[in-house]
Amino acid sequence: MANTNIQRQHTSAPTDNKKCTISVWVKRSALSGSAAYGIYGGINAAWNAAGNVQIGFYNDKAYIWFKTAGGDRKKQESTRMFRDVNGWYHFVYRIDTTQSSGDDRIRVYCNGEEVEGWSDITDPTLNEDISFTTNGYTNYIGKFNWTNGTANYFDGLMSHFHLCDGYSYGPEEFAETDSVTGEWKIKTSPSVSYGNNGYFILKDGNSLTDQSGNSNNWSTHNGNFTKTEDCPSNVFATWNPLDGSLGNSTITYGNNKFNSEDGANKCWARSTLGMTSGKYYFEMKVQTPSNNCSIGISDRPAPNLTDELGQGAYEYCYQSSNGLLFNNSTQTSSYGDSYTTNDIVMCALDLDNNKLYFGKNGTWQNSGDPTSGSTGTGAAYTVTAPSSTNGGAYFFCGADMTSSNNVRLLANFGNGIFADNDPVASAGTNASGIGIFEYNVPAGFTALSTKGLNE
Repeated sequence: MANTNIQRQHTSAPTDNKKCTISVWVKRSALSGSAAYGIYGGINAAWNAAGNVQIGFYNDKAYIWFKTAGGDRKKQESTRMFRDVNGWYHFVYRIDTTQSSGDDRIRVYCNGEEVEGWSDITDPTLNEDISFTTNGYTNYIGKFNWTNGTANYFDGLMSHFHLCDGYSYGPEEFAETDSVTGEWKIKTSPSVSYGNNGYFILKDGNSLTDQSGNSNNWSTHNGNFTKTEDCPSNVFATWNPLDGSLGNSTITYGNNKFNSEDGANKCWARSTLGMTSGKYYFEMKVQTPSNNCSIGISDRPAPNLTDELGQGAYEYCYQSSNGLLFNNSTQTSSYGDSYTTNDIVMCALDLDNNKLYFGKNGTWQNSGDPTSGSTGTGAAYTVTAPSSTNGGAYFFCGADMTSSNNVRLLANFGNGIFADNDPVASAGTNASGIGIFEYNVPAGFTALSTKGLNE
């Protein structure tokens, strides 16, 4: 949702503007540092008007800020930090200013457990009105209005957003613990009441149509509100922005765009999820004109800013400038076609047979057949079994081969969209039913996601 927000203005009296519950699943892409990233805000005409309230992340901590005419009145800013950019967080904000104890007037839960430990605590007053449900207030999802009136946008994904007007609910109403896996999982249709100004949006993809029965629909106010396959019940891999050797490179657009902007170093990005067994497929689109990028797998993050992908013993890649393969600092004399701007490179890793295949624009190189099993017809490499590598797993990677060029690589791990609002042109077949790709997914292969890993 970077540079995107949606909004709605209430046009009716609330059921009870002293009491409400917000439940939302969020997956962070960029960490906030010293900035405030807004999840939700209820704003009167001016950003600093009395009664305004906003929630989100600040210094990677959860916050709820109330406004008074004289400035900020911080109700809660957590001491705990929320820095996971791979998984989904489920937040429930339970607000009831009729409670006699100030500590009970706002309670926050993450993944089913109450968040303890807060700083800058100033409780709302007894029976104070809450602007999330106030008639005439404009509600925003996806941005925070800072002191100068500018917006700091939430960078990441959201799903299953509920506002219950006049009701105080705990997290167990919206999610539950899986009896088999022990994970905190979503309830897709919870039995809750929404009151006059409540709503339920983002139930399936990016739909802004209210599913509560109130017809309190929302609209896009800024940017592009893009549908993604990534959701609380199936987390897809992305490039990992927390790897320690990215140099000055950046990872943006839901962490699917790798910008190698460090012209003095060789940089590469790897997937957040690793693979130890099974068969996986992903696609990478070259955006920046360059003949100096590569795609492949590695058992580790980049060891430094001088080694390119393929110098390690357990790093295998396909290079753009010459269409050759590179592993353990050794380049093959021949393999496939070179690739450049707007080409889509395919990568299929079969860890049941330890075979690796590469393709370009729908054609497998070297007449490769990823479905050939142990025969490995046209495979680029027979790779070392993951259990025998230093890292114990393989990760998909995209890389800048040299220290003199910058590349921009767009990953499609199954979300059906390359970064920069660039969806697949026409989805290929995918028997696994997990993920959307430009080209046909080889039979038996699946997307690198939590469901894919557990097939």
